Amino acid sequence: MKVALIRDASFFEAMERDAQRLRVFETEAMERVIYRCAELHVNHIAFSGDPFEFGSSRPLDFGHWSAHKLEQLSNYRIRHGEAVAIGIALDVIYSRLVRLIDCQSAERILTLLERLGFELFAPELLQVNANGRLRISEGLEEFRQHLGGGLTISLLEGIGHETTVHTMKTQLIWKAIVELSKRSRSEVQEERVKRTNLFPVPLT
Repeated sequence: MKVALIRDASFFEAMERDAQRLRVFETEAMERVIYRCAELHVNHIAFSGDPFEFGSSRPLDFGHWSAHKLEQLSNYRIRHGEAVAIGIALDVIYSRLVRLIDCQSAERILTLLERLGFELFAPELLQVNANGRLRISEGLEEFRQHLGGGLTISLLEGIGHETTVHTMKTQLIWKAIVELSKRSRSEVQEERVKRTNLFPVPLT
């Protein structure tokens, strides 16, 4: 989904059509996704102009600035792919809040993540440090270091179209987290939480 969102809208649409098959790892559907994903990665390496990612722009890290921190905050209870799914959801909502992507497209993305079986909220998103600052936002500084000194975050202008920003507003990150928490407590999500033994912490 990550590479589809930043590179290929038709690939995203194919994943929407195959969502149920992908959720149960149906072989043919999985093969189609794996081959197309690999092709898009190779194209990025071959034609991006920065094959070894020496620069500060790493679009294939979409959804990763918060994912890396979320893994750490959960003591790696949350696996990498699960953390990236949450990170993508967070950045999709942020993209919508800053009016880069429209509401309908954002909802399609979040819905597909859920249809594929991903939980889009983790209680670790709510952790704060001694100064009352969101710990997940510390991931921005750590991601800057990961990029070698310059912060470049990929966001979405539409499905299949990424853009980059160099700052993110903590208030809007918090607003996106609140939205994910509320979404996780909807009737549909509550049923799935029961089935998977995930218990999101409610906001107070």
